[in-house]
Amino acid sequence: MKQEQALDILKAGRNVYLTGPAGSGKTHALREYISYLKDRGVVVGLTASTGIAATHFGGVTIHSWSGIGIQDYLSDADIDILMEKEYLFNRYKKTSVLIIDEVSMLTASIFDSLDRLARKMKGSDKPFGGMQIVLSGDFFQLPPIVRGGGENQFIYIAPAWASSDIRVCYLEEQFRHNDDLLSAILNEMRGGEVSDESRALLQGQAKKEDKDFGEGIVPTRLYTHNKDVDAVNEVELGKLPGQEYQYEMQSRGKANVVASIKKGLLAPESLILKKDAVVMFVKNNFEAGYVNGTLGVVIDFVDEFPIVRTFYGEEIVVDMATWTIEEGDKVLAEVSQLPLRLAWAITVHKSQGMSIDAAEIDLSKSFVAGQGYVALSRLRTLDGLILRGMNEQAFAVDEEILLYDMRLKKESLKWEKVLSRFSRSEFEKMHDEFVLRMGGTVDKKEIDKNVARNKEAKNKGVEKKIATHEITRACLNRGASLKEAAKERGMTLGTIIAHLEKLQKFDKDFDLKRFKPKAKDLKKIKEAFAKVGDTKLAPVHRALKGAYSYEDLRLARLFI
Repeated sequence: MKQEQALDILKAGRNVYLTGPAGSGKTHALREYISYLKDRGVVVGLTASTGIAATHFGGVTIHSWSGIGIQDYLSDADIDILMEKEYLFNRYKKTSVLIIDEVSMLTASIFDSLDRLARKMKGSDKPFGGMQIVLSGDFFQLPPIVRGGGENQFIYIAPAWASSDIRVCYLEEQFRHNDDLLSAILNEMRGGEVSDESRALLQGQAKKEDKDFGEGIVPTRLYTHNKDVDAVNEVELGKLPGQEYQYEMQSRGKANVVASIKKGLLAPESLILKKDAVVMFVKNNFEAGYVNGTLGVVIDFVDEFPIVRTFYGEEIVVDMATWTIEEGDKVLAEVSQLPLRLAWAITVHKSQGMSIDAAEIDLSKSFVAGQGYVALSRLRTLDGLILRGMNEQAFAVDEEILLYDMRLKKESLKWEKVLSRFSRSEFEKMHDEFVLRMGGTVDKKEIDKNVARNKEAKNKGVEKKIATHEITRACLNRGASLKEAAKERGMTLGTIIAHLEKLQKFDKDFDLKRFKPKAKDLKKIKEAFAKVGDTKLAPVHRALKGAYSYEDLRLARLFI
């Protein structure tokens, strides 16, 4: 099934299980549907089984959103207690559509509990209280963790799954992998039989000791165990000379909500970086030029913010990113940190949902079905792989899932045939009827207003960034010196000079002349830059033997 067909079913208000191989566009389809609903004023709950997956579209864990917490099952008494929480009751009352991503990691008992809780909260005997349920995932990914070491309870065995009349949308287009060889290997793993030719191709990646991924780029190492990951990152960072830069996570809002954000983030609470550190971006920011999984190396620091050169050669000055949980127009909690983590190594589990440019993978300790598939499916191409080990368990997929996947494909084909019976006008009528039934609007003027409002909210972070140097501009226009502006704004002199750099670039009307260094100083600094043959500050600082501060050099650079 194609994304457009799945969206037609979603917009008609049917309960849906959106599935397909890694890289088939499940997250993209969800984002498209979320934007559609928000533009029409339909309230949607954005959740996932893990915090990592939830960050892909600005959601929270289903455990946090629903109030179920860490429990695997809710008794009637537990539900009665949750019913007394006004904020939860209001959340359910307002929500018309509930999205749950990465459902392969949810147990059947949790899914049933969510259904019972929703029915009670919404005061309806309909499945999930009448909310549209949109489930997304791939059962070939890592299975649910069952406490006490019990057997896997895949979500589809839950009575709530059977009663929800779920339409299966099996996406089969490939958007992540632009490598036919890698796609073929992954398809064989999904089929339960990896050919000798594919095994030979994988083994061939083990011999590429000196593979060149670009200047300064070291492939991320994927391991199955946390202890291996932590050890590698700590050792590799310790090998680097030079100054350490430490970044502490900042937060505000309700403590329990802040805790739920932190639990799901790949960004660490305390991040230590050095020049030449290998890092991975852990958030999507298409405007800034990176996505979750983009790999790079720290090449320098500006005002203590790292400059990262990505795998594709782009240089990005990395600013703080913010993760929020909102309820309506109110921000319940907010967490800020650089959207980076050390990336010499990462666990296979934490790599779920990422697209990685280059990876060194050790699957010799694989201990659960699906680990090999998850690890290899993170890559965009086979050429981005160095394989350090792979046991037979790494090739394994659950036999039950193999059989169930065949059933899912048949179900999806059935709904594709049903779709062919309807005209575009009939679809549009169904779509509008569902939106109105969910309390939304189909009025074009209202939709346009919502689009503008949502776009403004999306760009809020960018506007904040622009505002900070504009505030500095206003301060300087009142006649303040750079030092006075720094004192007034509670910032370093370096940050104020960084604002001058932005004003020089984006505001041609701003006059920098009064901040120009003395002619003799500017001449010496200019000669030093020319001698070094670079625009970086550190070599010029050394060439001038520390006669000028970094702030002096940076200011002078504006006039060279």
